[in-house]
Amino acid sequence: MSSRSILGLIYMVQGLQQMGEDPEPVLARHGLSLNRLDPSTRIDRSRELRIYADLAENVKDPLVGLKLGGFYGLAGYGPLVMLLMTCSTAYEAFQAGIRYQGLTYLYGTLRFEPGDKLSCLVLSPMAMTGQAFRFRVDGEVSGTYKMVRDMQLSLGVDIHAERIDMPYPRPPEAADYEAYFGCPVRFGDTEARFWLRNEHLQLRLPSADPNAHAMYRAMCDQQLVAQQTSNDTLAERVLTHLGLFSGSYPSAEEVAKSLGLSERSLRRQLSEDGRSFRDLLAEARYAKAQHLLRHTTLSVEAIAQQLGYAESAAFIHAFQRWSGMTPSAFRGR
Repeated sequence: MSSRSILGLIYMVQGLQQMGEDPEPVLARHGLSLNRLDPSTRIDRSRELRIYADLAENVKDPLVGLKLGGFYGLAGYGPLVMLLMTCSTAYEAFQAGIRYQGLTYLYGTLRFEPGDKLSCLVLSPMAMTGQAFRFRVDGEVSGTYKMVRDMQLSLGVDIHAERIDMPYPRPPEAADYEAYFGCPVRFGDTEARFWLRNEHLQLRLPSADPNAHAMYRAMCDQQLVAQQTSNDTLAERVLTHLGLFSGSYPSAEEVAKSLGLSERSLRRQLSEDGRSFRDLLAEARYAKAQHLLRHTTLSVEAIAQQLGYAESAAFIHAFQRWSGMTPSAFRGR
């Protein structure tokens, strides 16, 4: 099962909170809490989708999905946005975006359909039931619109949609969609479409850089490989869940509940595989400690807090037990 950055979920939950919604009860049912999520980690795609579906059933504002697009920051796309901005033309940027769409926050599938005067970027939505379908489609369409809008503002070019088609019946709030996108919006199609003028697609990007583009393409390729992580065993699923947390970690009972098991069943199944919850918690902490020591300048005290230690001395002692050296020595190497 593939995974991806948890940033998409964090952006959405933060957006819901700012719009007066309360996503915490849904997160709690999945064993999560916003203030304990580590933005540098990854989440299983199927699990994230279940959370989205549950959140959609609890929102009160029918325009929430549309408004959520504004909460997806351009920087959150990482190397992908730099890959797009170093393309030669807008058309090449759209083609690269389609090729690397797995690095976006989409669950639908993008493709490009050329035409004589107008071409369109097509989003085939993932099938979902009830309110979740409109919620997810609106979020993906407005998020894609926001990404293109932010890029064109930073580059000083004009790439706007002539019309947008939405894949569900016309809602009572249709006028709000045209006001949001600044163009006509047609409802009742089978897919979402952004209609673009061909001359806009030929615009040359001022930030084009073939050498930097090759570097970012290699980084994006590496990220695509990293997404194909396997969580086939219970121990791997437990490690993935523990990896989502920062500051404090859930108990064995809480982890078991999030995985649909009793604590007794969790411990028994782990024992049958020669593992224990205590060892897995240590493994998750050690992996996060190594990452923070290698890739950040956080102090040992700050890292200890992110790993849930009340005192840095306890963290230093644990790290020496795991690696045979102090955190400072590990970072020096």
